[in-house]
Amino acid sequence: MAVTLEQAQRVGYTCLKALLRFAFMVANNLVAIPSYVLYLIMLQPLRVLDSKSFWYIEGVLFKWLLAMVASWGWWAGYTVVEWGDDVKAVSEDEAMVLVNHQATGDVCTLMMCLQDKGTVVRQMMWLMDHIFKYTNFGIVSLIHGDFFIRQGRAHRDHQLVLLKEHLEKYYRSRNRKWIVLFPEGGFLRKRRETSQAFAKKNNLPFLKHVTLPRLGATQVILKTLVAPQENGTPAGRDAVIKESKSKGLQWVIDTTIAYPKGEPIDIQTWILGYRQPTVTHVHYRIFPVKDVPAEPEALTHWLYQRFIEKEDLLTHFYETGAFPPLQGQTKAISREMTLSNLWLVGIQSLAFLSGGMWYCIFQYFYHCLF
Repeated sequence: MAVTLEQAQRVGYTCLKALLRFAFMVANNLVAIPSYVLYLIMLQPLRVLDSKSFWYIEGVLFKWLLAMVASWGWWAGYTVVEWGDDVKAVSEDEAMVLVNHQATGDVCTLMMCLQDKGTVVRQMMWLMDHIFKYTNFGIVSLIHGDFFIRQGRAHRDHQLVLLKEHLEKYYRSRNRKWIVLFPEGGFLRKRRETSQAFAKKNNLPFLKHVTLPRLGATQVILKTLVAPQENGTPAGRDAVIKESKSKGLQWVIDTTIAYPKGEPIDIQTWILGYRQPTVTHVHYRIFPVKDVPAEPEALTHWLYQRFIEKEDLLTHFYETGAFPPLQGQTKAISREMTLSNLWLVGIQSLAFLSGGMWYCIFQYFYHCLF
């Protein structure tokens, strides 16, 4: 079929836009990430003298870096609409965030929609596949204290021991509040067939939009971060807002990401922006940690129930284009999250100014030495 001039122009414009966006992203990384590292190297004396202030500053810089990633999608028209519970109500408390996993763009989506949730982004810890350690953002995550987990049965037990040690060493010492993990252990397209076979063998529900989660990391996090007297104690759902703050992990935030027509955004699309503007939908349910059982078998059942509910939520979304209302509500209420373009431009400008400053400093010392 012959290509019209208009079609050729559209393709040419898309390719040019993608090339320019990629060039900007590379330049952004080349100035922002080294600047983050160099600022923290210069602040090492503060880390010794006042560790709390050091990690506060690191958290602010970390949030700015994540905002830069969010800006790549925001300026391409990849926005977010939120549903369900308002997580801002628990943004100052410790929480574990359980997320379904469809593509690499899930992480970018979370980086965007959590930007306006108070101090959450700068005080959060991520659990991610070990392969991300070797990406351009790996050095940032290593410094921030995120945990890289190696998948596979052969590594599972050892990784859980390492996770426990990591949490004990870094979570409270760096004043972390939220910890984000993807319990499915991989992308939907890669794990669906295996999960369905396991479900059939064990007489569990057949799931299409999510896979059955793995227990290990969730159990370690709860055992390590929840105050012993809290876990397993009944509490009502109304406690989400009224619950007084207490030491330890207090909430589990069940987060469900849905893409129109079930077509997830990957990191390449996020960077290059060749897909048409897309609204990603994120649904939250908040559970008091007191409602989460501690015993492994009961916890497994509880976790399975969360993903069976995710399946129902996603089925409803794909059929209607909206999530169902929360229990006790007659109508589902959505909230369109927004980012300030002025703020994003300011952060990007600061990154390039920092890059220029470090370049001038290195040039000065180079000329002094040689």
